[in-house]
Amino acid sequence: MKIQLSEHFTYSKLLHFTLPSIIMLVFSSIYGVVDGFFVSNFVGKTAFTAVNFILPVLMMLGAAGFMFGTGGGALIAKTMGEGDDRRARELFSLIVYASLGCGVVLALAGTLLLRPLAVALGAEGAMLQDCITYGTILLPAIPAYVLQYEFQCLLVTAEKPGLGLGVTVAAGLTNMVLDALLVAVLPFGLQGAAAATALSQCVGGILPLVYFARPNTSRLRLGPAAFDLRALVKTCTNGSSELMSNISMSLVSMLYNVQLLRYAGEDGIAAYGVLMYVSMIFQAMFIGYSVGTAPVVSFHYGAGGHAELHSLLRKSLAVITGLALLMFAAARLLAGPLSLLFVGYDEVLLALTRHAFSIFSFSFLFSGYAIFGSSFFTALNNGLVSAAISFLRTLVFQILCVLIFPLFWQVEGIWVSLVAAEAMAVAVTAVFLQNRQKVYHY
Repeated sequence: MKIQLSEHFTYSKLLHFTLPSIIMLVFSSIYGVVDGFFVSNFVGKTAFTAVNFILPVLMMLGAAGFMFGTGGGALIAKTMGEGDDRRARELFSLIVYASLGCGVVLALAGTLLLRPLAVALGAEGAMLQDCITYGTILLPAIPAYVLQYEFQCLLVTAEKPGLGLGVTVAAGLTNMVLDALLVAVLPFGLQGAAAATALSQCVGGILPLVYFARPNTSRLRLGPAAFDLRALVKTCTNGSSELMSNISMSLVSMLYNVQLLRYAGEDGIAAYGVLMYVSMIFQAMFIGYSVGTAPVVSFHYGAGGHAELHSLLRKSLAVITGLALLMFAAARLLAGPLSLLFVGYDEVLLALTRHAFSIFSFSFLFSGYAIFGSSFFTALNNGLVSAAISFLRTLVFQILCVLIFPLFWQVEGIWVSLVAAEAMAVAVTAVFLQNRQKVYHY
């Protein structure tokens, strides 16, 4: 059943339209976790720690794709809502070309800064060498990584969420099969895991590029695009919340790693890595739903559909509540099995991970609301409010908590800080939604 952005969305239609995006983001997170599983179980704890140590840096580079995808998707969908499909196609082409160029620049910068940054963060000896090995193989694929993140959003804007899911599945299967082959079967170890991820990112970024470069059945297609600085600034400003969210999470992950190295050693970093892998999968449901609804919100905002905006917000908050309860229950039930899956070979590390998981699971009761709230304001083309929510949630609150709480409760304080920061973000999101109600009539 093809659903258009202009339709009235019931709960059934809303879930049907967003389900491909939810599955796409969850699947994307799962295959991102595959490296960790194979490295931990087939290469060793030091290599697993190195991957978790340097991965935030690489994810921060790819985060530009979310900025172009969310900010550009909102602008494109709003333009379609205003009835100007030709202008929407021009904006789409401009944004894709700009993001590709940005990816090349980021890959070159990352190559120059990889070793100095790893050293500055505290990596040394075998762990430092593993960080360099993993990062050096992944960096050439950063342009494709940027496009992959971007197209996860823009395929929904093009009313092709099913295609986005198909591309993600193809990329995921590429990573999983190559990880199994290059790490578990053939003796390529950490290099094999990195190569598997890099090739999967190429699949995820290049396949949609080929689709939009050819005649297709969507409302968008790559073509000539005049340089429009104002549109690019609007895209980057509006998508800055998602960029800030991803960069902040990466920066905060580095800070958590530094704190854990101080209070718990390498075992603390390994345990935190497991939490972040699981968090990526669980929060992908909230992110996927937000990505799926964003073009609908933008379209009806552009079309002046205030009643539909009110309906979308009310229904979305109910869906987020249901997902939050489901994620919390799943985290409580799966804490033991998931910890065993990653670090079952080390009893001390397994006990630490299980304990951390039992505290961390409470964060899922809160995180979905701020994720959706930030995305909602991005869809309304209000990048400032969206960025404020993301900035406070992923950077300010996290940094304050992880620096202060361990002074009183040591390692325990680090795990509690993950939950406290999410709870604070919910309060901020509620204030912004209440204060902007008269402006957007939702």
